[in-house]
Amino acid sequence: MRLLLAGLAAGFLALQSAAAQDGSRMPITLDPQTGEIVSVVDGPLPFAGRDGPTLLAADMAPNSPLPPPPAVAPVVPRSGPEPRAPSTPDTMVHALSPGDVRIKDIAAVEGVRENQLVGYGLVVGLQGTGDTLRNAAFSEQSLQSMLERLGVNVRDSALRTRNIAAVIATAELPAFAGTGSRIDVNVASLGDASSLQGGTLIITQLAGADGEVYAVAQGPVAVTGYTAAGMAESVQKGTPTAGRIPNGALIERELQTSLDGLGTLTFKLRNPDFRTAVRITDAINSYSRRRYGAAVAEERDYRTVALVKPRGMSAARFIAEIEGLPVRPDTPARVVIDERSGTVVMGADVRISTVAITHGNLSIRVTETPVVSQPEPFSDGETVVLPRTMVDASESGGKLAIVGGTDLQTLVRGLNQIGLKPTGVIAIVQAMKTAGALQADLVVQ
Repeated sequence: MRLLLAGLAAGFLALQSAAAQDGSRMPITLDPQTGEIVSVVDGPLPFAGRDGPTLLAADMAPNSPLPPPPAVAPVVPRSGPEPRAPSTPDTMVHALSPGDVRIKDIAAVEGVRENQLVGYGLVVGLQGTGDTLRNAAFSEQSLQSMLERLGVNVRDSALRTRNIAAVIATAELPAFAGTGSRIDVNVASLGDASSLQGGTLIITQLAGADGEVYAVAQGPVAVTGYTAAGMAESVQKGTPTAGRIPNGALIERELQTSLDGLGTLTFKLRNPDFRTAVRITDAINSYSRRRYGAAVAEERDYRTVALVKPRGMSAARFIAEIEGLPVRPDTPARVVIDERSGTVVMGADVRISTVAITHGNLSIRVTETPVVSQPEPFSDGETVVLPRTMVDASESGGKLAIVGGTDLQTLVRGLNQIGLKPTGVIAIVQAMKTAGALQADLVVQ
């Protein structure tokens, strides 16, 4: 066996001598159990392999004895979990506690907003539900102008069609919207068209408040409402004279808006409040001291919070990190009353001083039952209709209850004890405000 191995080593020595001209060496890997050559790797690899030592053929003599296999130390399994590389925390994800909201939900960056676009156009392809040209002169003029631009002369012709409708197209141009982007378009009829169902808006320019054209709209109009009419009755649901074109406008001009050149950013609160502004400032500074090593926010008034952007950071990343911070907003004690619908909305901080309330519901019912007076046969009398009216008035309720509470649940429970309808609650809330018992702002719509 040793002679065989020596012969193999001599052969590899000859190969090594042939390759010595370019300086390359051929390592040989030996099996640690048997001492046999298991592989020959071409290339300079002067290190010990995991399965045994690596011998270089140039270092072996033809009849030299092979070294004994080295002792292999037993592998001791490591206790505990496998170590992992430290991960970078996500600075844009924050846990929200009950009652907390994100800053982006209660404030917006000044200058980052939508812009209104408006245009005038024609909807064609209606099934006889468009404008009557005699009643809508602007529709006839618009149709003539459009046909003339297309090379059709109709100045001396009498136009008779009800397949078109003049419409106003509106859209919102988002901030940072680029050329080639698409936005939704709303259309509404101007004339006496009964429905825009099945119509298509032809190319319409959409301009901003400065008169510049920023987008061009065109496409089929999607209408959710419908109308159906017969000889003596008609049915209508929704508003068939207004519709929407999803992605119907193509932006042709960008609004030049950039935040990278601004050293100071401003957040505007949607519901201005001093305490909320201070809480936002404290939350931002607490985060910025850990993240950037310094405070970056300052409240200026009850609506505005100013921030200084750190150096070396883009405005987009800085805003994204700040907008995700949790804040608990402070809401004022307020009661909103809508007398038309009978809706009463009370905030969680509404308080009522203890008062005694009694309220009676007055119901009046008027019934008309006309009576026909028929004269006797062969008389000169006339048949007449005599009115007969019945008026019934009743008053219920009148229960005396003591209402007062330190929280909204106690207040609602006290009002429910009286058993009032929404109209009665509205009257009582207004009376409590007059008496000075309602410790909240009262807004009547």
